[in-house]
Amino acid sequence: MSTQRFQHTLVSRRNLLKKSALAAGALALPLTPLRSRAAASLKPVSMTLDWIYEGPNLGFLVAHDQGFFRDAGLDVAITAGKGSGNTAQLIANKAAQIGFADGYAVSNGISKGMAIKTVGSIYRGNPSAIMVLADSAIKSPKDLEGRTLAMIAGSGQFQQWPAFVKGTGIDASKINIVNLTPPSLGPALISGKVDAIGGYVQSYVPIIEIRGKKPVRVFWFSDYGVNVVSNGIIAHQDLIKSDPDLVGAFVPAAIKGFLYGRQHPDEAAATVKKYSETVDVAIIKREFEVSWKTWVTPNTKDKPLGWGSDADWMSTIQVLKQYGGVTAPLETSQLYTNQFVPTGAAYVPPQQS
Repeated sequence: MSTQRFQHTLVSRRNLLKKSALAAGALALPLTPLRSRAAASLKPVSMTLDWIYEGPNLGFLVAHDQGFFRDAGLDVAITAGKGSGNTAQLIANKAAQIGFADGYAVSNGISKGMAIKTVGSIYRGNPSAIMVLADSAIKSPKDLEGRTLAMIAGSGQFQQWPAFVKGTGIDASKINIVNLTPPSLGPALISGKVDAIGGYVQSYVPIIEIRGKKPVRVFWFSDYGVNVVSNGIIAHQDLIKSDPDLVGAFVPAAIKGFLYGRQHPDEAAATVKKYSETVDVAIIKREFEVSWKTWVTPNTKDKPLGWGSDADWMSTIQVLKQYGGVTAPLETSQLYTNQFVPTGAAYVPPQQS
C-alpha cells in the first residue's frame, strides 16, 4: 500500500468527526426495544465519548445495544468526541452529564480548576508507547539512539517522554525527535521516513498492522516506570452530589458493556458498525484487543473494572508535576472516586492482556 493511500485511510477516520452529529442523532434514538421496560420510566442521560466511535470506547455502545443502560433505568444518548481535553471541558461546562476521557488530561484540567472527577477507571494503565516496525533493528529502547523518532508536540506522550528516558536510561541527546501531525505518524513509520513513533498503541498499531500489513514492536511506557491512569468515566462534581443515583446506575451498566465486549469481541466490534457504517470491523476489533493491555495494573489486580488505585493516581500526579508543567496542589481525592464502582467477581476483568 502506498504512503499516500495509507495516509488517506487515517485522514478518512478523522473525517468521521464531521459525521458525528448525524451519528449522535442516530444513537440518541431508541433502537429496537431490547427490554420490556417502558421508555417513559427511563431517566435521560447525555454522554460524550473521547473520540469517534472506535474500539477503545465500544463498551458504551455495547451497553446501549445490549440494553444494559435500559436495565439500569437510563435512556443514554451517546455522542462522539473530539479528544479527551475537549470532553473534559464539555463536562466541566455541563454541556453533557457523563464523559469518557483520559485520566492524564482530566487531572490536568482539574489542576486548572475544572470541577470534574473520574467515577470509573476503565483503562487503568498507560496506553502510551514507542512503536517500531517488527523487522526494525531497534530491539530495545537503547537502540533508539542514533535514530529518528516522531511524536506530536504537546501530546501526552511528548510530555511523558522525559520520564520514559529516565526509566530506560537512554541518552535522549542521541535521538532526533521530529514533530508530526497525528495522521502522519503511521505513514511516516511505514515508509521509513522515521524509525519510530510515539503515541497511543491502540490508535496506531491496528491500522499499521491491518492496513499497512506491517507487524509492530511496542515499548510500553508503563513497562519502564511511567505509570499514569488513562481513560475513565467522568462526571461533574455537582452531578455526583445532586444525582448520585444516576451516576451509580450508569457506571456498573457501562462496565458490563466493556466486560461483555471482552467476552464477545467479534460481536462488540460489529456493534460499532451500527453507529458508524464506514468503520473497518477488523480494525475496531484489534483496537479493542490492544486496549486490554491497559485494563489491569499491578495495583488494580483482582479488582473490579472501574476501581481506581490511589498509588496509580498518585503516580499520575507525580508525572504531571515533574513533566507536564502542573504546579497547582493536587490530591488523589480530587481526581477520582470508587464510590460508584460495582463489587463482586462478575465485574473483575481477565487479568491477562
